[in-house]
Amino acid sequence: MPHCIKSLNSTILPYIPPFLFSIHPNTHTERNPTKEFLSADIHLWFSEMAELDMTSPLLSSPSSYQPQTVLTVYDDQDYEPSNLQSSLPTTILHQNHNHGRTHNENGHHSSPNPYEFLRSGGFSVPASTTVDPFRNETPFISGIYEVIKIVLCLPIALARLVLFGASLVVGYMATKVALAGWRDKQNPMPKWRCRLMWVTRVCARFILFSFGYHWIRRKGKPAPREIAPVVVSNHVSYIEPIFYFYELFPTIVASESHDSIPFVGTIIRAMQVIYVNRFSPTSRKNAVNEIKRRASCNVFPRVLLFPEGTTTNGKALISFQLGAFIAGHPIQPIIVRYPHVHFDQSWGFISLPKLMFRMFTQFHNFMEVEYLPLIMPSDHQKQNAVRFAERTGRAMASALNVVQTSHSYGDLMLLMKAAQLQQDKPWSYMVEMARIESLYHISSLEAVDFLDKFLSMNSDPSGCVKPHDFLRVLQLKACTLSEEFLFGSAHVLKLPLFRQACELAFAECDTDGDNFCTKKELADVLRHTFRELDDDEVQGLFNLFDTDNDGRISRDDFFYCLRKNPLVIAIFSPRLLRKNLSKAGDKMLDDIV
Repeated sequence: MPHCIKSLNSTILPYIPPFLFSIHPNTHTERNPTKEFLSADIHLWFSEMAELDMTSPLLSSPSSYQPQTVLTVYDDQDYEPSNLQSSLPTTILHQNHNHGRTHNENGHHSSPNPYEFLRSGGFSVPASTTVDPFRNETPFISGIYEVIKIVLCLPIALARLVLFGASLVVGYMATKVALAGWRDKQNPMPKWRCRLMWVTRVCARFILFSFGYHWIRRKGKPAPREIAPVVVSNHVSYIEPIFYFYELFPTIVASESHDSIPFVGTIIRAMQVIYVNRFSPTSRKNAVNEIKRRASCNVFPRVLLFPEGTTTNGKALISFQLGAFIAGHPIQPIIVRYPHVHFDQSWGFISLPKLMFRMFTQFHNFMEVEYLPLIMPSDHQKQNAVRFAERTGRAMASALNVVQTSHSYGDLMLLMKAAQLQQDKPWSYMVEMARIESLYHISSLEAVDFLDKFLSMNSDPSGCVKPHDFLRVLQLKACTLSEEFLFGSAHVLKLPLFRQACELAFAECDTDGDNFCTKKELADVLRHTFRELDDDEVQGLFNLFDTDNDGRISRDDFFYCLRKNPLVIAIFSPRLLRKNLSKAGDKMLDDIV
């Protein structure tokens, strides 16, 4: 007999139905149609979307693939126990790897996609890259040579630390003098103040020396500011900003959080820094306008940007932010390399104190800086910042001899979140966020929310969701489908009809029209479909929607919950299938059939 699946239990997260699991083929229970709900349809939908290969543990190989069940939600008139046997169609799923359709005894087709009422045609999960652009290759001290070298360099490290501290203090004091009384920050720094900043620039070179960069190999020369008002560079460590401060003294674009760093915040203010909050559209827009203004005026220093937006390990070039390219000015790319054998100097996924200690305890650290030829935007590229950025990225990747990926700062956020929650392989949760943002219009913050929700489903640090975490009554296989969960949630969230479906679902629950949904109203709506829903399950769902815990569900509560848990909209699909979700007046039910 086929399986019987219940989509709700006494916890909250199970209301995102069990699409993350496969059914054990050898488990049999007596068929009870009142327990056959939308959850299996959601499971089948995700199964259909997953690629049938070694990277998709949800599905077995085609030769061993077992037919699975189609679950039907019955109308009230079909539910009388006396009519049960006669009213149930003999519905079986002929699972086809290309179509995934359901055939009933009349030969009609129906889809196991529970989100088709939102006009979702399904989604595909892009293949993940094997490149990790944030991993430092030498996070730990290993090997006899390294141990001996560190022991021998400890006295040198102490001397270097003194030099570092003295240079930082002297540079800080010189900067304070240069900035004293200067309030007109919208115009270039006066010449006499810039001359005072030479003291700080020389101190910056001593700081590089203290870190073991006794000499720095350069190739090429920086173009005059009048020719190349904007320069861009790859970003591997905190060393590059120190070098560029000494070498070019440019205006930089930096995160607002840098202003509060002791000593450093004061020094970068002297560079007439352009602050930006990467999560604020208004801040990003203002930063772009300021870049345009300063790049177009020769009295300002050249503008330096790190278009990757974060540091990498230098083994790949990740996606570019567009701020440097929107203005359409000529750009000089600069690439930085850190050749090494025993010590990776990249500021990847490694703490700053550990990285500084390793730098202090090296005989010498190597650094190469190469100024590439100017890239002049064509007339078309002046209007298309994306093409201009792609062209610049290709030139830099070719010179570095590295691959380009679609990772972004959002992937680093996912990596840090997974590490914070003590996952065994936190790097496996990176999804190349730049590509995901382009495909699904989902922000990095939303992706982190989805990851947090996915990880809250399990206590296994390996990233596997276990059955007992939210379905205690079933025997289901564990799988590692964090990407499918992210893509599926993002896909449903960004469907054009999702907001309309939320409006109609709330209208269904708000039966008395007071813009609030009570526990009784929610129970009446759900029990129309889920007939065996008990009071504890109703209370769990009510708590999920009542985000402000005031004892009733407002419209804001309802919408906030569905945005955080977009897959939950499927529990309202039986009611919404009877509604017209199209403003143009076409019939949704006909489309679904």
